[in-house]
Amino acid sequence: LEDIHDPTGAGDTFAGGMAGYIAGTVGGKVTFTNLRKAVIYGSVLASFAVEAFSLDRLRNLSIDEINERYETFKLMSQFEVPV
Repeated sequence: LEDIHDPTGAGDTFAGGMAGYIAGTVGGKVTFTNLRKAVIYGSVLASFAVEAFSLDRLRNLSIDEINERYETFKLMSQFEVPV
């Protein structure tokens, strides 16, 4: 993120995004893979939350924006660990 305007609510947004992914996408079934994806979606949504004051950024957020940032997050968090 280049600009952080208001960190208030980022943790709540993370938790809501994570819980929402688990409940809505995978029918509440918690597996390691589903939990990993839920953490990423929670992080992605929290990253939008800090871009503006209160809920201003989240109010008009599109699924395309969420999916685009999800893909960016995946690319940014990939790394290789030397053996």
